[in-house]
Amino acid sequence: MSCRPRVISALLLLVLAQAAGHATAATSADAPAFGLLPDTVCTAAGKAVDEKGFVRIGGIEQWVRIKGASCAKPVIVVVHGGPGNPNTPFADNLFKAWEKDYTVVQWDQRGAGMTFGRNPVTDDEPLVPERLRDDGVEVARYAAKRFGKRKVILMGGSWGSVIGTYMAKSNPELFCAYVSTSQVVNRSGERASYEATLALARAANDADSVAKLEALGPLPWTNPRNLGILRRVMRKHEALRTEPAPKAWWVFSPEYTTAKAEADYTAGEDYSWLQYVGMKGDGIASKIDLYKLGPKFGVPFYMLQGQEDLLTMPEPSKRYFDFIEAPGKEFVLVPRAGHDPNQLMLDAQYRLLRERVGDCR
Repeated sequence: MSCRPRVISALLLLVLAQAAGHATAATSADAPAFGLLPDTVCTAAGKAVDEKGFVRIGGIEQWVRIKGASCAKPVIVVVHGGPGNPNTPFADNLFKAWEKDYTVVQWDQRGAGMTFGRNPVTDDEPLVPERLRDDGVEVARYAAKRFGKRKVILMGGSWGSVIGTYMAKSNPELFCAYVSTSQVVNRSGERASYEATLALARAANDADSVAKLEALGPLPWTNPRNLGILRRVMRKHEALRTEPAPKAWWVFSPEYTTAKAEADYTAGEDYSWLQYVGMKGDGIASKIDLYKLGPKFGVPFYMLQGQEDLLTMPEPSKRYFDFIEAPGKEFVLVPRAGHDPNQLMLDAQYRLLRERVGDCR
């Protein structure tokens, strides 16, 4: 699942400036006073869990958010999008209805959110997808151990669908199922995304958007601003064709509203996005190609796709889905949904979890 509509807005203003400088802009005096989460096992059906804090993952302390009505319920590990856009600030809003049936575990990836604040990095330190994959596997193992499970459910959306796919491929024995949304595959769909967005802008007589898109020039791009400009126009036209998400979803939880936390969130957003696009179009995005992982997966693979998604369009996602060989799989096209989450997409995810994945222990 990708994050709220703010995503990459900070980059558009600061992309050539000071991603690293943000990390020191705030004093430590207003840092959230959270410590390490416990590693004690909880399996009691009558015991709720509501925790936020740090877990030592991949040699550093990473931020983890856990919430559910019962320690006995199946566990979902959510891999956030961006890169650099955790769902954790909105965890209490997005997944509240799920908590009666699941324990939802989320974490801020290295280079993002609270984890960035605890472990700030500079632009010359690379963000490595395989390292995030290994971090995610550690988070899943921690969650399984905490709640006495053999396996957990894995969910990933947008950028998180890349890391989630890596995780599902590398450690299938750890997961009951992998549920993907807005699946990123490789760069082959970028031109189609651009052309579809431009066509919608022209059909709507949106002269301002048409001018912005035409000014970007032919793909592939080397200017790191260009994808951000395209994404803003995409959001504008997706909004005309999709059900809006409730504004209440995007209210930050209190620990993210301190001056330091806000600065850390923005700094992590800028750092991670620059790592993704690269200063000359040579970032992580230029190297992603999930076909290279091969078709065989040892875990059921379910893919949900917004019908109006202009960033990860249905056709490339469906081609990749058809390529996959898995013990079980299903492709769900969700009408009136785009790239960013809305209630229709969350409802479709929840139905799939209940009807296809079922109990996971």
